[in-house]
Amino acid sequence: MRDKTQTNSAAPGDRLILAGAIVFFIGTVATLVTVAPLFLGTTPFPTYMFGLSMLMGVGFLISGAGVLRSVAAGRRQARGVSSPSR
Repeated sequence: MRDKTQTNSAAPGDRLILAGAIVFFIGTVATLVTVAPLFLGTTPFPTYMFGLSMLMGVGFLISGAGVLRSVAAGRRQARGVSSPSR
């Protein structure tokens, strides 16, 4: 039996993983921008920039949810294909 999934089709968790990577990248940039004044000796950024730094953790959690969703879909598919007929 051939797998009906095409090679260019998106798996169930792919969009969550991509969104999480984008949010993580934004959080990384915000962290670098927030920490830079400490090394450069300039005026620190406002407090909300430290909040934006938390996007790194949020992006990581979103990506983790996408991975778990992808794993669950793979397990469901494997269970459906390999279960014996009764």
